[in-house]
Amino acid sequence: MALNFRQTEILEIARSEGRVVVEQLAEHFAVTLQTIRRDLTELSDAGLLDRVHGGAVLRTGVSNIGYEERRRMNEAAKAAIGRACARAIPDNSSMIINIGTTTEAVARELLNHRNITVVTNNMNVANILATNPSCEVMVAGGQLRRSDGGLVGDLTIQFIEQFKVDFAIIGASALDREGDMLDFDLAEVRVSKAILRQSRQRFLVTDSSKLDRKAPVRLGSLEELDAVFTDSPLPEELARRCESWETAVTVAEHQAAMPG
Repeated sequence: MALNFRQTEILEIARSEGRVVVEQLAEHFAVTLQTIRRDLTELSDAGLLDRVHGGAVLRTGVSNIGYEERRRMNEAAKAAIGRACARAIPDNSSMIINIGTTTEAVARELLNHRNITVVTNNMNVANILATNPSCEVMVAGGQLRRSDGGLVGDLTIQFIEQFKVDFAIIGASALDREGDMLDFDLAEVRVSKAILRQSRQRFLVTDSSKLDRKAPVRLGSLEELDAVFTDSPLPEELARRCESWETAVTVAEHQAAMPG
């Protein structure tokens, strides 16, 4: 379909923020809610967005969005989540950090930490933390995924099983309303499960757009975690479940900016 100027910008906002909200778009473009809903319906019919309650999200299907595009999505939220998670990590501690753009945001916030050991299967995390002279970086072996700098496979799992660390810091591609963490790649999920097994405390870092996405592979439940760091309050029912599971939820404050 040929997109009009408004639909083109709506798509750009969705790519930047991960989702769009009808009311915010109507205010941004100074048009009616009905006009925005019609735009979103046409974008959905064209296979570019998926409609969700109150707005729309980028369509993902059974494969993930490209890594560079994901890195640009929700940058302010991910930076805030990274800061919140890093504040919960003391100096003189050890951790395993997995693949993901939000876990990379945590790594950037660890640059001033002292006497830390980081085990990772994420080449990007290793390169970020290489600039911290007070951080010992241990990089897993395995099959390199050129698309995102991740290392996966049996060798990766065997390497991770050599450690018992203070913290696991993991991301996920999607989070459903029952509290299940989901991903697209079974090989990556196997590594993430090993990371959780080898850690005393388990943290998930995820921006709120993951609640509007679907992915086919189950990583585990928030029930298995000690804490979740995100950028918006969880849905009420999921928040209640986390409370009953004694899974702490930290909402990191940030300012979301819409393109001008």
